[in-house]
Amino acid sequence: MENVKSSPLGIPNPNSPKGVSGSPNTMGQPMSSSYENRWLSTGEETKKGSPLVSRRKSISPEENNNNNNTKPSTPKEPKKVKENTRPHNPNEPPKKAQKDMTKAERRAMQEKQRQEKQNRVAAGLPKGAKQAAELEAKKNPQASTAGHAPTTVVDSEAKQQKKKLLAKNQQNQVPWLLHLDVPKTSEAMTKDLHPAVLQLGLYFSEHKIVGSNARCVAMLEIFSKVISDHKPPSDATFSRHIQKHLDPHIAYLLSIRPMSLSMRECIRWLKKEMADIVEEDPPLSDDESRTRLIERIGHFIRERITMADQLIVQNGLQKIQDGDVILTYAKSSVVESLLLETKKKGIDFKVIVVDSRPLFEGKHLLRRLVAAGIDCSYYLLSSIYVALKSVTKVIMGAHALLNNGAVYSRIGSSMVAMAASDKQIPVMICCETYKFVNRTQVDSFVLNELGNPDDLVHTHTNDSSKSDTNVLANWRDQPDLRLLNILYDVTPSKYITLVVTEVGLIPCTSAPVIWREYNEEFGKRVA
Repeated sequence: MENVKSSPLGIPNPNSPKGVSGSPNTMGQPMSSSYENRWLSTGEETKKGSPLVSRRKSISPEENNNNNNTKPSTPKEPKKVKENTRPHNPNEPPKKAQKDMTKAERRAMQEKQRQEKQNRVAAGLPKGAKQAAELEAKKNPQASTAGHAPTTVVDSEAKQQKKKLLAKNQQNQVPWLLHLDVPKTSEAMTKDLHPAVLQLGLYFSEHKIVGSNARCVAMLEIFSKVISDHKPPSDATFSRHIQKHLDPHIAYLLSIRPMSLSMRECIRWLKKEMADIVEEDPPLSDDESRTRLIERIGHFIRERITMADQLIVQNGLQKIQDGDVILTYAKSSVVESLLLETKKKGIDFKVIVVDSRPLFEGKHLLRRLVAAGIDCSYYLLSSIYVALKSVTKVIMGAHALLNNGAVYSRIGSSMVAMAASDKQIPVMICCETYKFVNRTQVDSFVLNELGNPDDLVHTHTNDSSKSDTNVLANWRDQPDLRLLNILYDVTPSKYITLVVTEVGLIPCTSAPVIWREYNEEFGKRVA
């Protein structure tokens, strides 16, 4: 037997007359061609993506002998790469893979997908894009075939205009707050909605209904009307169809203005009530389910909001004495009730109302307190330290009390609480227990609501001699100028003395205990 020269790696020499391997491999098998090509292929072939480096099956000794005896080995032709036959729009940049995207690009893509999903749910379509497209194709088979090309051109032009408008709006936004939702609506979301919900959304967007209590009561009363007017289809029961019917209404309200934390708690409670009706054994009839759900909503408003405010007023009266100078910020319905009730009790006190732009909610509170005969003063937030010179107590409302004892309230509340704490003035927060949320937040940037920045630009002057031209009228055309109008802030628990609730006077750090007790009492699922 002839000795066949082999390479130092034990690979047979291709110039040898026979294909018998002299490799020291186990069982005398030749090394696979993929292993040979991986080590012996040049760098140029690797860069070009040559198929020689791809994994292939090992060549058997018999095939190797036949190939060497018949004709010299020739390199195989590279496999043809499948071309992308999808039409590519030259105006649009090619889509990147997710691993090539930055965090901001991935976040923007996820927000876009989430918004498209909400629009599909609001329109009564399936959540998946593929199922929604198939359903639309079944509904309008002619529209999907006839006139396809012109529709595609119009859609592409509309997308380009939307992208330009979005880029122009984002150039004036604060970059680290792009994750916050901007109010947006579409005609698809308003389809088949109850007229009362559309009217409520308009009031919310125009800030005609402000305050967490007022918004929660208005939302629950409208939902009660929607439940009363709803008639399920013949093949479904009311108890199982009502939640599906309410989901587009909730999505619409959420899109037109982000819900406060207390409103989210109310919706979570309402969904739990609907789930309990479904689990009833024996099952309830449609009329019984409707009546029970409406009664539960009325009971929640009466017990957790109306009566709770009355108990908070009674508990708060214990801390107000003759000669007190009370400072309050903006407008809170429960604080207003407390001050009016204090006046009815004959207690001699003064009130200082601190207010801020752009809503100036304190003016409405000031008007009602003055009408009741209460001695009042009015300051802006920028002069808070001047207002605190004669103050003995600070009483404010809250939109939510977080699990770590922090207060989530109107923007500027934390500044008032910090200034009062600096002057050793006690800070009291009036808050109902339904506003206690199982959420922890240490800053105002993770979760917040963006207001319209144009509200900070438009100022009204009483002097008719001055021109109405505003120096910031064209602020969106200046790429280096950004206006920020956030609506809420977070006050740390160390600046709060006590919280006045319907269950008594408690420290703010007891919020998780109260939340847990109420969840166990009302049978809610604690996450």
